[in-house]
Amino acid sequence: MQIEKAETYRANVIALLAAEKLPTDDLPQTLENFVIALQDEDVIGVAGLEIYDSYCLLRSVAVSAAYRGKGIASRLLDTIEKLAAARQLREIYLLTETAPEYFSKKEYQKITRAQVPAEVQQSTEFSHVCPQSAIVMKKTLKTA
Repeated sequence: MQIEKAETYRANVIALLAAEKLPTDDLPQTLENFVIALQDEDVIGVAGLEIYDSYCLLRSVAVSAAYRGKGIASRLLDTIEKLAAARQLREIYLLTETAPEYFSKKEYQKITRAQVPAEVQQSTEFSHVCPQSAIVMKKTLKTA
């Protein structure tokens, strides 16, 4: 299994997200801030960032059901966090309905929607894609 940039795998990323019942309509046109996990040329995992000034929104974290429990999501998340840190972003925000315990183990803390910067609140994920019942979480990145 290898981690790669997602740009040339858009159709595969959409297929995986759709299979996992995650939104695809509002994906960025280019997936320059997305990474994928590849197994024998199959996209088996994905994670991405939407960047807003010095903040970012983690989105589209998914691993194919057949490959769960193998640390793939962890590797994708580590790669994404390093990408965010390299771009000198300060905080990563996310919305989840299904994985708050997982992200808590990765040092993300539950917060309220009101604590999210206005720039991130303007994203389609916050404004209308994810339901109000979704849990909001944040991680402050360590700066070098």
